[in-house]
Amino acid sequence: MTQTPRISFDEPHGDALAVPAGAAPTFWQPVPANGHAECILSEKNIRSVHRFSMGTQTLPPGGRVRLHAHDTSEEVFYVLRGQGRAEIGGETHRMAPGATLYMGHNVPHTFINDGDTELQWVWFFMPGGLEDFFAAIGRARQAGEAAPEPFARPSDVLQIEANTVFAPPPHA
Repeated sequence: MTQTPRISFDEPHGDALAVPAGAAPTFWQPVPANGHAECILSEKNIRSVHRFSMGTQTLPPGGRVRLHAHDTSEEVFYVLRGQGRAEIGGETHRMAPGATLYMGHNVPHTFINDGDTELQWVWFFMPGGLEDFFAAIGRARQAGEAAPEPFARPSDVLQIEANTVFAPPPHA
């Protein structure tokens, strides 16, 4: 997909888009996450005044998103299902359906599924770009497809992070 041009509030109206369930690009994620990320909205399929991207991420029991930060981005999660633990800026928070988490720029964060079912959340990422990272490190996934055997992160993951939306390590 190509980027769509940005718009301004001077235009008579913005875009509208409905994305059917299962129609968005989805990527299996490598260890330690081992789940999948669905990239529903981004500048690849909508024009917006304020750049952002939105999707879902699902972690199986025992999966985790490693400690990281974003130096030029903000992130919001809304937990849909499952149980887990979020460590944000040195504080621990429970992840359970209905919980909302906000991570400002340069705030280190990690997420662990410490429950016995899948943990899933909706993510909003401003100003966008997280979808590029998921695509670069992941493998294409089809709706309903069985999970692959765990696979390693790409050997150039630090370069991928630097080229996308991550702050340089260390994040502690």
